Amino acid sequence: MSVYIRKLVIDSLKPHEFSKFDLSKSLCTLSGVEELTLAVTEVDSNTETVRLTLIGPDINFEEVLDVLKECGAAVKSVDEIITKSTNS
Repeated sequence: MSVYIRKLVIDSLKPHEFSKFDLSKSLCTLSGVEELTLAVTEVDSNTETVRLTLIGPDINFEEVLDVLKECGAAVKSVDEIITKSTNS
């Protein structure tokens, strides 16, 4: 049996220096990610809190974490996960 992450919602803290557009593009180029929504939920003088919603057939959570780290972002919380299993 295989289990796939189909949807992942992450609350993340990112620096202003890394643009929302570049972060979105970097995450959306990952294999298994077909769609990404980025919503800014809070802004302060140095950072932005963003809610990331990733949707796809097989999202690799470790790859998502690697991209966030490369962008200088930190995960505050994982707020939603949708998985799907196959019996083959």
